[in-house]
Amino acid sequence: MQQDFNNYSPSDHQVWRTLFERQMEQLPLMASKTYLEGIKKVGFVADRIPNFETETNPRLRALTGWEVEPVTGLIPKRDFFELLANQKFPASTWLRTPEQLDYLEEPDMFHDTFGHVPLLAHQPFCDFMSELSKVALRWLDVPEAIEQIGSLYWYTVEFGLIEEENRLKIYGGGILSSIGESTYCLRADVPKIRFDVRELLAASYHIDRFQDHYFVINSFDELYRSVPDIEDVLTEMHFLV
Repeated sequence: MQQDFNNYSPSDHQVWRTLFERQMEQLPLMASKTYLEGIKKVGFVADRIPNFETETNPRLRALTGWEVEPVTGLIPKRDFFELLANQKFPASTWLRTPEQLDYLEEPDMFHDTFGHVPLLAHQPFCDFMSELSKVALRWLDVPEAIEQIGSLYWYTVEFGLIEEENRLKIYGGGILSSIGESTYCLRADVPKIRFDVRELLAASYHIDRFQDHYFVINSFDELYRSVPDIEDVLTEMHFLV
């Protein structure tokens, strides 16, 4: 499908501006420096919704070879992982209403684009996404394994934290696009767990409230290097040879 950029109304652009400015007031002290650098590299600004075809994708292709692929909303797992394996990030094109600024159940364009796309300017993170997706495609016929990969994806790509210069920072798109969880996840009383493949594959998570705990990586290279271990642990768990 196409983004149909010209169909966005002034109200849509105002919603983007409100969400963008609200998050950027707090994220410079909370977000990973790689993410913050990525916002500049992909050209995101408060003034307007990003135009995938003329702005975002040309920049991403030059940086890492990735593209944003417009989709209608949530898509089947096979389609999702095939897109990622082929360096295409699926992103919704619809935007929440002014009445939904703080919460909505299904990810919209602000979540998908503002939350995730800046890290697609960073090659190690992109490599992790594509290689993890190739693993998922090999395990599509094992529902339990796909659920476990989903847990790992949830606590990394969506709700991951990273330690940078001895401080915890946010890189998960689900947190970066949420005004409430951006503050909550860094509180001292919220448990933080060091990245561990086996523990992540077995972790449970919430889709309708803040998480009970968060997992912390040391670097994006650590994420990428973990992919063979993910497949090894899945093989051990499910006796697939």
